[in-house]
Amino acid sequence: MSLARVHNFAISLDGFGTGEGQSRDDHFGHAGERLHEWMFATRWWHGTEPGGSGGVDDAFTRQFEPGIGAEIMGAGKFGHPGWHEDPDWTGAWGPNPPFHTPTFILTHHTRPSIEMEGGTTYHFLDTSPAEALATARKAADGRDVRIGGGPTVIRDFLAAGLIDHMHVAVVPILLGRGVRLWDNLEGLEKDFRIESVSSPSGVTHLTFTRA
Repeated sequence: MSLARVHNFAISLDGFGTGEGQSRDDHFGHAGERLHEWMFATRWWHGTEPGGSGGVDDAFTRQFEPGIGAEIMGAGKFGHPGWHEDPDWTGAWGPNPPFHTPTFILTHHTRPSIEMEGGTTYHFLDTSPAEALATARKAADGRDVRIGGGPTVIRDFLAAGLIDHMHVAVVPILLGRGVRLWDNLEGLEKDFRIESVSSPSGVTHLTFTRA
């Protein structure tokens, strides 16, 4: 069976995966881009453009795509508060999103599927994590399913015992408010083999592999 994987999910030292005050213009609220500056500095992020660093951060970011056949994300990652009232909203990534697979949005505000450039098609589901994962696995056609976030969705999948592999990047900032990843997951460490790698950028990369 294909695996459910989390990659490059960044949190602050105090465990917040997004800031407070998310809006159309501030996708991560008051956190801004601070959770992801380490990623923006990598060669992988620069793509065909010159520049970017190699090393640990780059090695982890490159694991984002290989073997992935579908993605699941929450309504908060797909849009801002009130996005469902805008019939023209197609996500925060422009006409060619970076997913390049069937992408399933968990939301109480469903709408018809949206086909984007580059192989991404958004499908909108009002269902449980287990049912969403079963649907995504069928679409992935034998490849793995990426659980893309935000923190509430990842937390729900962890609580349901549905995550097989997870990479969390702990960024050396304090946000103080927002949406936390680890709430109500006491004892989670018992279910995983956990490894830690430190980067010169100050980021600590944690990997969780189901025991």
